[in-house]
Amino acid sequence: MTSPPQCPAACVLDTQVLLDWVLFDDPRVRPWAQAIQCRKVRWIYCAAMQAEALRVVHYPALAKRHDPALSLQNLTACFARWGQPCVTPPAQRQLVCADPDDQMFFDLALAQRAASLLSRDRAVLQLARRASTLGLHISPPEGALAPS
Repeated sequence: MTSPPQCPAACVLDTQVLLDWVLFDDPRVRPWAQAIQCRKVRWIYCAAMQAEALRVVHYPALAKRHDPALSLQNLTACFARWGQPCVTPPAQRQLVCADPDDQMFFDLALAQRAASLLSRDRAVLQLARRASTLGLHISPPEGALAPS
């Protein structure tokens, strides 16, 4: 008798990593983007994460480099095609981020038992050691092997 197929591990992308993938085609994110696109890993997000990403494309620094309308379209398509929306989780107190704007990434990752949280944000990375005791790997995308 064969066992049922296992659901791929989940990952959470912070906003910068997502933008590096979708807008900048950053080679450091490509292995993870390919793993998501091949369904080797599930990229999960909540409404607050999507709203933040769609808001950030209008920031002046990004708008100078990319057409905000096209960026908005590309991000919306990426969420729809590759992401798995999740209900916004209640706040948890196991990992509390120094930056309240980044707390949503921890809350979702822990609520959904994600394997990875990919970020380059210093406030997020500072909690990597504590997160590992909870089964969550936090690192920049280039600091973790993407599932293959």
